[in-house]
Amino acid sequence: MKLSNQLKAKDETLDTFYSGRILVLQKRKGYRFSVDAPLLADFIRTEASDELLELGTGNGIIPLLLSIKPFKTITAVEIQASLADLARRNVILNNLEEKIQIVEEDLRAFRPGKKFDVVFSNPPYIKKETGHLSPSVEKSVAKHELKCNINDIVKKTQELLKEEGRANFIYPVDRKDDFRRVLKENDLGIKTMRFILPRKETPPTLFMVEAGFSSQEPELLPPFILYDDKGEYTAEANEVFQGRANAASF
Repeated sequence: MKLSNQLKAKDETLDTFYSGRILVLQKRKGYRFSVDAPLLADFIRTEASDELLELGTGNGIIPLLLSIKPFKTITAVEIQASLADLARRNVILNNLEEKIQIVEEDLRAFRPGKKFDVVFSNPPYIKKETGHLSPSVEKSVAKHELKCNINDIVKKTQELLKEEGRANFIYPVDRKDDFRRVLKENDLGIKTMRFILPRKETPPTLFMVEAGFSSQEPELLPPFILYDDKGEYTAEANEVFQGRANAASF
């Protein structure tokens, strides 16, 4: 029997990404990752000696996508038991047990006893007590600040990032001021920023940053545009979704 059949539950789908290089089990009706995951995975710079930490991994999608880049190890923390289990099975499915470790724990209580070269997160976007909760608890926790908020994530990043380390986030533009404030409160600064536009003529909806313990003037990269005038993915978007593996994709 194929390993995928052994690991896949009835309420899950088996999807392929990066032209079949990555296999991903996802819940049919629960949490399913969206376009922000491959965008952040593409944006993160890695080196072969890097030890990475993800705060809130969901089903493990970003570590899986990062597996085509050089790094030493990834530790991925997830509070929801069902998603942590799914992430572990995704790691096994892609034969990455020696490279990626899934830790089921509240990230606020996570104390690994060491610091990391790279810390990254695709945080919940929606403030607590705003928006409409999904019938799916998994979706609600992933999208809403129910179990943690941006303050918690950046505070833990500050605690566990090496002095010369790099922190990467993707976040909605309409919460940019909140994000900048929290970084400043934790002695972190933006090194590089890139806005994401649905189309060339539309305002940005998301932004990605590389941050660190730095007071340098941030570098603003050319915007990332998802769709062209015909409503099709741009050439760069197609490159991202096919899995370009250069260590510094920007």
